[in-house]
Amino acid sequence: MASAMLSLASVSPSASLSHHETPKGKLKLGSTSWSLNKERNCLFAKTESFGRVSMVAAVNVSKFEGVTMAPPDPILGVSEAFKASTNESKLNLGVGAYRTEDLQPYVLDVVKKAENLMIERGENKEYLPIEGLAAFNKVTAELLFGADNPVIKQQRLATVQGLSGTGSLRLAGAFIERYFPGAKVLISSPTWGNHKNIFNDSRVPWSEYRYYDPKTVGLDFEGMIADIKAAPEGSFVLLHGCAHNPTGIDPTPEQWEKIADVIQEKNHIPFFDVAYQGFASGSLDTDAASVRLFAARGLELLVAQSYSKNLGLYAERIGAINVVCASSDAATRVKSQLKRIARPMYSNPPIHGARIVANVVGDPALFNEWKAEMEMMAGRIKGVRQKLYDNLTATDKSGKDWSFILKQIGMFSFTGLNKAQTENMTNKWHVYMTKDGRISLAGLSLAKCEYLSDDIIDSYHNVS
Repeated sequence: MASAMLSLASVSPSASLSHHETPKGKLKLGSTSWSLNKERNCLFAKTESFGRVSMVAAVNVSKFEGVTMAPPDPILGVSEAFKASTNESKLNLGVGAYRTEDLQPYVLDVVKKAENLMIERGENKEYLPIEGLAAFNKVTAELLFGADNPVIKQQRLATVQGLSGTGSLRLAGAFIERYFPGAKVLISSPTWGNHKNIFNDSRVPWSEYRYYDPKTVGLDFEGMIADIKAAPEGSFVLLHGCAHNPTGIDPTPEQWEKIADVIQEKNHIPFFDVAYQGFASGSLDTDAASVRLFAARGLELLVAQSYSKNLGLYAERIGAINVVCASSDAATRVKSQLKRIARPMYSNPPIHGARIVANVVGDPALFNEWKAEMEMMAGRIKGVRQKLYDNLTATDKSGKDWSFILKQIGMFSFTGLNKAQTENMTNKWHVYMTKDGRISLAGLSLAKCEYLSDDIIDSYHNVS
C-alpha cells in the first residue's frame, strides 16, 4: 500500500477543524484526525503544516504495477496503423490476408456451401475429442501426403488437429521441449515474425540459418547448406514447405534434394511449416512436393498445417500438427503425448472450421470447386506480381534489376527495402507494410500497382 501527499492551499471548514474536535464522520487517533470520504472511498489524514492543512491520501496500488506495456505486434500493428489513417490513397500490405480486386475480404463460395451443408444436417456443437475431428484429420493428412502415401497406409503418421498454423507450431514446440530437452530448432533468416515467439514461449532454443541474400534478393543456398551442416546433430530444421514467408523465395526441386541430403547426413529432424498449400502455385500437389520428398526418403518429420490462406478460414483457427514416425507403434505413442500436451493447453479444438475442411476436401464436387477457386486466387496474385514488375521496369530508368519480384512466389514479395525506406513508404506514401520490406501482394489490386511502383522507386532511390 502506497501513500500520496495532497497539499491543499485552501480547505473546507470540515478540514480546518483542530485536532481535538471529533465531529460526526471523523475518527480521532492520537493527535491526528482522520476523515472518511464515503463517496470516494478514500481515507484522509489531516496534519498542520505552516499554517495550512495537508492531507495524506491512501491510494490503492495495483498488484500488477510491475507489468510493463507490451510493444505492438510488428505484423498486426500494421493493420492498426492502417485503420487509424484517414488518407484516401492508403494501402495495407502488411497482413497476409487475401483481398479481391476491390480490396475486400473474400469468403470462398465453396466455404459457404460447406457451411450450408452443416446447417442442413443439423450438426451439433458437442466437444470434439482432444485430437480433433476424425474426418478432418483423415482428409488433412491425405491432402498433405497423398491418400496412397506409405506413411498413411502403414499408419506411421500421428495427426492432431491444432489451432491453425500457430497453435500447431506451439503444440510441436511443447512436444520438442518435453521429449527432446536441449535440442535446438534452426529457423531461416529471415522467417515469419511469430516463429521466434513460439519457440521462446515453448522454451526451445533456436538459432538461424542463412536464407536470404540481400545482394541478389534471392536464396543464399550455399550459406543455408553450410549452416545446416554446422548445426549440432539431431537439431530440428524448420523449413517453409512452399511460398517462404516473408521472402517468397523457394528452393528449386534440385536444391530441396540437396537440403534433404544434408539433413539426413546430420541426423537432423525436418520440421515443415505449410501455410500455403495450393495457394502458392495454384496446385495442391506442387506445393506439397517438398514434404512428400522428405517423407519418401523415410525420414521422420513434423509438419504444421494451416487453412487460413488456402480456404480463407482466418478466424476459424483450423490446422494440424503431423508427425511422421518410423513405425505405427511410435506414431501411436507420439499422438498420445500430443493429446496429453493439448489437454491442459486448450483441452480440445473448435469444430466449425474442421467440419468445413472435412466437407470440402471429403466431397469430390466441392473439392474440385475449391481447387478452381484456389487457382483463381493464386492467379490474381500472379497477375498483380506481373503488373507491379511491369510498372517498375517501365518507370525506373536506373537500370536496377527488378526481376526478383517475378522469381518469388506466393502472396508476399520481399522488396529489399530497408527500415528507413519502409518508413518513407508509410509516412510519405501511406503504404503500410512491415519494417523488413515485405509486402503482401494479396492486398494489392491491379489498379494500385502503378501507385505502389512509384512509391517503391521513390523510397529506393531517394532514401538511404
